[in-house]
Amino acid sequence: MLSQVYRSGFQPFNQRLLPWAQSTALSRYHRVQPSAIRHVRSWSTIPFITVPLNRAHGKSFAHRSELKHAKRIVVKLGSAVVTRGDECGLALGRLASIVEQVSVLQNQGREMMLVTSGAVAFGKQRLRHEILLSQSVRQALHSGQNHLKEMAIPVLEARACAAAGQSGLMALYEAMFTQYSICAAQILVTNLDFHDEQKRRNLNGTLHELLRMNIVPIVNTNDAVVPPAEPNSDLQGVNVISVKDNDSLAARLAVEMKTDLLIVLSDVEGLFDSPPGSDDAKLIDIFYPGDQQSVTFGTKSRVGMGGMEAKVKAALWALQGGTSVVIANGTHAKVSGHVITDIVEGKKVGTFFSEVKPAGPTVEQQAEMARSGGRMLATLEPEQRAEIIHHLADLLTDQRDEILSANKKDLEEAEGRLAAPLLKRLSLSTSKLNSLAIGLRQIAASSQDSVGRVLRRTRVAKDLELEQVTVPIGVLLVIFESRPDCLPQVAALAIASGNGLLLKGGKEAAHSNRILHLLTQEALSIHGVKEAVQLVNTREEVEDLCRLDKLIDLIIPRGSSQLVRDIQKAAKGIPVMGHSEGICHMYVDSEASVDKATRLVRDSKCEYPAACNALETLLIHRDLLRTPLFDQIIDMLRVEQVKIHAGPRFASYLTFSPSEVKSLRTEYGDLELCIEVVDSVQEAIDHIHKYGSSHTDVIVTENGQCANASGVWWSRFLLSSLSGSSPLSPSLSAGKQSEQTNEQTAEFFLQHVDSACVFWNASTRFSDGYRFGLGAEVGISTSRIHARGPVGLEGLLTTKWLLRGQDHVVSDFSEHGSLKYLHENLPVPQRNTN
Repeated sequence: MLSQVYRSGFQPFNQRLLPWAQSTALSRYHRVQPSAIRHVRSWSTIPFITVPLNRAHGKSFAHRSELKHAKRIVVKLGSAVVTRGDECGLALGRLASIVEQVSVLQNQGREMMLVTSGAVAFGKQRLRHEILLSQSVRQALHSGQNHLKEMAIPVLEARACAAAGQSGLMALYEAMFTQYSICAAQILVTNLDFHDEQKRRNLNGTLHELLRMNIVPIVNTNDAVVPPAEPNSDLQGVNVISVKDNDSLAARLAVEMKTDLLIVLSDVEGLFDSPPGSDDAKLIDIFYPGDQQSVTFGTKSRVGMGGMEAKVKAALWALQGGTSVVIANGTHAKVSGHVITDIVEGKKVGTFFSEVKPAGPTVEQQAEMARSGGRMLATLEPEQRAEIIHHLADLLTDQRDEILSANKKDLEEAEGRLAAPLLKRLSLSTSKLNSLAIGLRQIAASSQDSVGRVLRRTRVAKDLELEQVTVPIGVLLVIFESRPDCLPQVAALAIASGNGLLLKGGKEAAHSNRILHLLTQEALSIHGVKEAVQLVNTREEVEDLCRLDKLIDLIIPRGSSQLVRDIQKAAKGIPVMGHSEGICHMYVDSEASVDKATRLVRDSKCEYPAACNALETLLIHRDLLRTPLFDQIIDMLRVEQVKIHAGPRFASYLTFSPSEVKSLRTEYGDLELCIEVVDSVQEAIDHIHKYGSSHTDVIVTENGQCANASGVWWSRFLLSSLSGSSPLSPSLSAGKQSEQTNEQTAEFFLQHVDSACVFWNASTRFSDGYRFGLGAEVGISTSRIHARGPVGLEGLLTTKWLLRGQDHVVSDFSEHGSLKYLHENLPVPQRNTN
């Protein structure tokens, strides 16, 4: 109630603004506001969320992921964030976006405070306008001419600009926050307000009362009366900090108010290890006390009183006072619309200040170690790489008990949290480890001439020869869920192809992944390349890993379709190899064998329904609906407890049908199957192209002609799948006999289905690198560039061109030159296939 009264008291203020503020501030704001808000992230459409934020202040957050628990937050807006590029006037669209984000966080139950610059810039805009208007009137009266001469504007004193701009700046903030039913209050402070004990208590009490009434305090230094800036000598200590600029003000305010998080927005992405823009400058993700000795600071920003050095010193002072700090870019057009909310959500934005230094390397350091180790790996002899893989295969069987013990811990912790198909993926067994070891030895055998293999040789001209050879891709990032057996498979393929490898496994397999990675590094150590394979154990979000475009060359997701889609969406500048869905089809032709069709359907659907190569849609030729073949398939599915979903056309043939499928483009990943009816092989192909995912598709058909599909009443299907009898609709007819032979039908299907894997009379489950003889796979790709289908060793290689000459220059091949192009194909060394 008090909050409502307080807001109602503020509302008339917007209607009593000074005339100049109405013309220069609100009128411009209302012109910009609709488009500005349309082009920023639509936070206002998010439903109201109350965040449980109970945290005792006293110690800063150790990790970014903990920032979502921040209750009280200070957002400091630097001068470069608030002002336009010409330093005269405010960046209204940017301000509207910031206000919207602050409002969303406030409405989640957080306590938001703003420390803002901009009064000087706003005042400068107003005073320039007044001076120009005054000069134009005087010149017109003095000269009597219609045109104005060029007018010089005097240098404006900053304190005068601040005095002229404070009220207009606050009026603008008030109007913006009102759009989200939030009230704002202005507080101007000076250094004395913090050093005088009575004033300090008064300020503290005022701020707490405003926060209690759900009001956003907007704090600024009283630039109209503050003395000129002095050196930041007092920032060297940790027990005292003077309010000389808004950086020190924000730090002092954060500590005084015991805030959980201070967000400092500037015009740079964060803190760099050298001045931004220099060739070797790298953004520092996490900054720790004591690291400032290794950082070279550049000049201060184009506007404002403090540079990055002042920001870092103020941030460290606040950190020691128990407040977490993030310095980030608030001016970048692509991220400013969600930079504040991204930081609070724990995303890797800007530089995070932490007092807790992790025991291991950062993910950036791990990626660099993987690249360095991968390059060393690529220089080894093929026999040495094969020896590493053989040793890893031996370790999988020799250390079987330790691996299964770790896996048992994962299974016990996952019990009740993971669905049955995922638990099955998570589980390791002696047979699985033996199969893994066999697959690894296959990879070792096939790796003998993988790297450096000559694909093409050309004599370009006399004594000028060109070769195309295979080389590793670089650094691979493989992200996998609930699949610890994926780790040694992918590691072996990376070793064989000479690639550095960064692994990110699901936390549900943490114990299994840890021991498997240790065994992998033990195998790598026999040739001194232990760091080539890295396991990410930090709290890195997948989205953050996908932004390391300067460190990672290829991302390979292994997991659910949702994981793959999320990675494809998050990857910025890094290619993603994989498939988002495994919607595999099997078409049972009118001339299929009863026994074969039943066996193939059972194996494809029931052997491992959670696999990406499991059958999801069964297409039945219409002539089979009244035959023993169809009855037998349905009986088998009933015995295997497969839930049937009827496609639209199949459902139309039944008076009572199974549950009609919601979508024909569904990957069930469980004992569920969609059945649909088609009239011909061409219709089956069209259906696959429309609803499939280009993964694996199968035709079941036989050689020779088959008798017409005669009528057989198939109530057994209805009894088994519907728990009751249900006659066929009388509209069902036998259909026409195909004029093609079955072999022609099969070849037609194989040639015309545009999928990564197309089979004839074989289970969809054969779509696997191990079963293809590749040893293992990093995944199945449905893309059309570089690699397709099960991706084994060959898919992890690219090429480079080697040109060997003797003082050859292009000018010698000109019209009047002495040399001519030959472009002769030369024999390529035979590949070792043993």
